[in-house]
Amino acid sequence: MWIPHRFLTNLFCAAALIGWSAATVAQQYPEKPIRFIVGFAPGGSIDAVARIMATYLTKKFGQPVTVENRTGANGVLAAVSFTQAPPDGYTVFFSNASTITVTPLLDRKKQYDVEKDFTPLSLIASFPFILMVSPDNERTASVATLADFVALAKSKPGQLSYGSNGGPGNLAHLSFELLDRMAGTKMVNVPYRGAADAQMALMSHTVDATFDNPSAMPQIKAGKLKPIAVSTQQRWRDLPEVPTISESGYAAYDTSAWVGAFIHAKTPPDIVKVLSDAIRSAADDPAAKAQMMPHGELLMLSPQQSAERIKSETATYAEIIRRAGIQLQE
Repeated sequence: MWIPHRFLTNLFCAAALIGWSAATVAQQYPEKPIRFIVGFAPGGSIDAVARIMATYLTKKFGQPVTVENRTGANGVLAAVSFTQAPPDGYTVFFSNASTITVTPLLDRKKQYDVEKDFTPLSLIASFPFILMVSPDNERTASVATLADFVALAKSKPGQLSYGSNGGPGNLAHLSFELLDRMAGTKMVNVPYRGAADAQMALMSHTVDATFDNPSAMPQIKAGKLKPIAVSTQQRWRDLPEVPTISESGYAAYDTSAWVGAFIHAKTPPDIVKVLSDAIRSAADDPAAKAQMMPHGELLMLSPQQSAERIKSETATYAEIIRRAGIQLQE
């Protein structure tokens, strides 16, 4: 088929113009403030990492980077709000693994599609869950080890309660469900909006235990919370004396979480690269790195590496949910 020479010339010019325009936008980005949306309350590791990164990028870009907490439904409210923002690179979603890998498996309403709505900028840091009780709670006063905790739970089926950060479908919830299944216990889930709220509930004896993230270390060091076990296969570097659940009789037990940054899937690729490179460069900044280290092991994965890990973890948690018989949430 014959195509007019003028048409081809115009087509090539248009393609070149589009490419030049995208590159120009990336070079000028950012031209205005950037907003971070966080799905959990202040006081936890997700919020802490987001605020450290906001401070770092404010200095790096010369534009204000603000943090907005939108709590509720295990990060779903924040995720939905994020998907409704323009895909221009000025709204970034900071999330934990639960909202991205577990909640979509349990949410009947399917309020967002991770593959279609989100592009990972980087999975920034990973961290274990720390199983804790209150040292002055009469119900758990005798608990010093995981074996003690399991024995107590078995002696009071359906009576011990635990606080989960973010609500049903959070990995803290899933970690207790997995322990229930492996240990033959039955405990009651009490959801909270964030780690700080769950910590307060544990210290006030409203709940008997929590699986918390490293943001609880100040309370542990102050003697207000007692660590019993760690959820990962390796001990946590800041609690070398606390055994893992795996080495305490449940060899296959292994759960952890991460904090990651995401951008709208329709954001121009050049802007995605600028943001991803900027976020991951924080690992090379001594001050930012020192601030983030207490909140987990630094990952700083690329977008492609992040997407691959998310896909793998989602499949793993889908199998755990199936085996544990965890029901879909309305």
